[in-house]
Amino acid sequence: MRARHISIMALAIAWAGTASAQQAPDEPQGDEIIVTGEKANRTLQETPTSVAVTTPERIRQENILTIQDIYNRTANVAETYGAAGFTIRGINNQGVGAGGNADTATVYVDGAPIPREALFGGPTDLWDIRQVEILRGPQSTIQGLNALAGAIVLTTRDAATSDYSGDARVLWSEYDDRTFSAAVGGPLVTGELGFRLSAEHRNDRGLIRNVTRGGYDDALESLNLRGKLKWTPSALPGLEVQGSYNRVRRDGGYLYEYARTDAPSFYRNRTSTGDAPSRGHIKTDIAVLNAGYDIAPGLRLTSITSYNKTNTRALIDTDGTAADLQVVDNTNDFRTWTQEMRLNYVGDRLSGVVGAWAYRRSGGLVAANRLNITTPTGTIAALLQGGGFPAAAATQIADLYTRSLPVIPVAYAADSPQSVRTAALFADARYRLTDQLSLIGGFRYDHEANRYTAETVATFTGTLPSPAAFGAPGTPLFLAISAVNRGVLGLVQGANSARASNARSFDAFLPKAGISMDWTPDLGTTFTVQRAYRSGGSSQNPARALLVAYDPEYSWNYVGSLRSRWWDGKLTLNANVFYIDWKDQQTNAFFGLNEFDYNTVNAGTSHLYGFEIESQARISRAVDAYASVGHVRTKFDDFSLPGGATSAIDLSGSEFPYAARWTIAGGLNTRVGPIVGNLNANYRGPVYTDVGVTQSQGRLPGRTVVNARIGWEVKQFTLFAFARNLLNEEYQQYDFASSGRAILGDPQTFGGGVEAHF
Repeated sequence: MRARHISIMALAIAWAGTASAQQAPDEPQGDEIIVTGEKANRTLQETPTSVAVTTPERIRQENILTIQDIYNRTANVAETYGAAGFTIRGINNQGVGAGGNADTATVYVDGAPIPREALFGGPTDLWDIRQVEILRGPQSTIQGLNALAGAIVLTTRDAATSDYSGDARVLWSEYDDRTFSAAVGGPLVTGELGFRLSAEHRNDRGLIRNVTRGGYDDALESLNLRGKLKWTPSALPGLEVQGSYNRVRRDGGYLYEYARTDAPSFYRNRTSTGDAPSRGHIKTDIAVLNAGYDIAPGLRLTSITSYNKTNTRALIDTDGTAADLQVVDNTNDFRTWTQEMRLNYVGDRLSGVVGAWAYRRSGGLVAANRLNITTPTGTIAALLQGGGFPAAAATQIADLYTRSLPVIPVAYAADSPQSVRTAALFADARYRLTDQLSLIGGFRYDHEANRYTAETVATFTGTLPSPAAFGAPGTPLFLAISAVNRGVLGLVQGANSARASNARSFDAFLPKAGISMDWTPDLGTTFTVQRAYRSGGSSQNPARALLVAYDPEYSWNYVGSLRSRWWDGKLTLNANVFYIDWKDQQTNAFFGLNEFDYNTVNAGTSHLYGFEIESQARISRAVDAYASVGHVRTKFDDFSLPGGATSAIDLSGSEFPYAARWTIAGGLNTRVGPIVGNLNANYRGPVYTDVGVTQSQGRLPGRTVVNARIGWEVKQFTLFAFARNLLNEEYQQYDFASSGRAILGDPQTFGGGVEAHF
């Protein structure tokens, strides 16, 4: 880090080591924060799992707008390609080796799992959010499905049955970014029936000016609507029923946006040259019914039903030039239904939860792409040699052919529906042997049945080289070029497939065990070990039009945790240390025909270890501070490809992509009379954007981003100004150097706003 960044970071963490949750000066401290992601409603200090909690007050103080903002402010969490995904402890939510259909981490909104295809702009904006929890490490016993790396739990604000309240906010910033937000709630029947309505509309001009088509590639317009009802009938004490509906419509840039890096001052003047639109459209509808009943003191039965439908369309000009060469147009349409029944018990010695879970997801991908496949010179030379040409002559003819047809233009259409059905039984409990010593145990038995179907149509859309341009009709060269032309057409034809389907089923037993010691009322330690799982499935080899099965992957996770409070609760210091041993990792392997001749295999073995340290400190009623430090080391130990694979990349010894070794964040809040202020900063160390022994060529340097907000609070109103990337750090999320393009980090941005709470 440069000296100015070190000084800012030092200021941000001067009063505290690290933090996962932060409150306003007059809010209760960390032991009052309730963690809901483990379905046991324990306080933050009672939760041994490494969980970073972001409260509404912190969202407000730091002017946090999206889930990506939280990724960048959390220890051992980071975004990947722009808003395309995230990592937890160095593990990408889509898997480390780019293979497999299941995720390693899931985002939940009010209990509904959100498909990863919608995360770049779906229902994860943070207006009217009650709490965000990032659970680092496997949630195998509790969440089960797609939780090998962790889970992210967003909880929206509840409806109120007693008092009316309302909130409103207007944000505006340079680059013509405008956001209008409002929420209102209160009783329909006092003490029994209440409602909550919220809405947010954003209109952003964008930053990346398209000099070919005009306008801005990343222009954005979004609308997020939510309604909730809460029923607590006096005739049936202990019953609480909540229903919610969330509707999101988003028309904006692609899930990541490239800007030209071969233009002058490209950080300040961002341009693109693609001739086709680069857009991402999202339609998401989520409905949740949550019913709970207190059967007896300490015993509660809960039912959670969720249904969401998500439609995304992603278009991108993949060549990025003014020529009409390549376009990717992918539409994903999914329907997801879940049903959970659980019984929670809290007693003097025993506490825990047992439950059953059912999950059904259907839908899939429809692709309508125009691609250019690099002409396989080596394959052509081998074909000619097989036809009797000497090696030198075969290579020379293949080179001549490739110069005449450097790429094979193909129109590629695919229909890939899939379905996943899961049923599970789970339990997680704690038993106090003494007032200080407790045993922790749990399990999940998970049964999954999935089906992957694929149908593809590939059509050659170019002009083949004329054999007459190479030799007279009937000559060996003429005949050789004619044969190569037939081979090219056969290569394209080989990517066509009639509808084919593979059904797979898997059973997994995922145990968990641990021991916890409360040394004092303010100091506790815990050690746990648990098994995590990512299901297998089937993947399509695009070049061969084959469906290929692959197996599940498993990991064993060893975690030690420390929870402590000091100085009469003014300082909270929490820490976690972990080691993960990971087997049978799913990754893509190539098989030689061309760049699309690949499918998922189980080839990787790896390990990772690290720690998080988090704390917050109340300096006075006017000042509090918070910060976080995360460290992770990742490594592929072995990479054993199946027979026939021709992949040139060996993952052995390489690190995981976007697995920053160090992540540091911190902030300081102050209040002087009506003036409130916040200064926060976050640092992500260098990362590799790819895997393999050559990954050093894709290394991105570390970056530090500083943000600030200052406001004037008068009764229910606040007028404020803010700055994002205050020091104008210029950084990249991905460098596509060969094409002169990159995904650039957010620029320095100033803005202001007004909010009201009544």
